Amino acid sequence: MSDRRLMLLLKISIGIGLCLLLLGIYLHNYSDYMASLGVTGILISATCFAFGMVFSLPTKMYLTFLLMKREAEQRAKKSKKPQD
Repeated sequence: MSDRRLMLLLKISIGIGLCLLLLGIYLHNYSDYMASLGVTGILISATCFAFGMVFSLPTKMYLTFLLMKREAEQRAKKSKKPQD
């Protein structure tokens, strides 16, 4: 898998994670239906929030490491070029 495709996949994963986080927050704080479900409603909103965290945070860290690695490689290539 190329780096571009991997970064696109990671960015999509971050987007899904953020949407799930927002959905979990909405369901927990503003949805009257979830309040009427009681404990089940709390579990549903907490599950959305938890999966949002799973999708969002590790991919951000991996994407940051990937971008730092690419930048270091580009700097190394520039420093190895003979200067005129």
